[in-house]
Amino acid sequence: MKKDQTFLTTSELSKLIKYDSRTIRDRLKDSVLLEGIHYIRPFGGRKILYIWEAIQKDIGKKSTNAFEIPMANGGIAHGTY
Repeated sequence: MKKDQTFLTTSELSKLIKYDSRTIRDRLKDSVLLEGIHYIRPFGGRKILYIWEAIQKDIGKKSTNAFEIPMANGGIAHGTY
């Protein structure tokens, strides 16, 4: 974890990116907002804190193709249809 990170609750993030809290939890978390990159679960608990700097960095990036699977090392596996 970096020293100067800003941690936000789902409600706080919702206000900044203009998405409903439910949309963040149900549609964005674990599809475009990834654990360990965009959010953490402090102390191994259930609470989620979003990392604002990581979200700011990635928010303008182009959406990935539905048939592309992000890999842990940063690469992409291309699925077939």
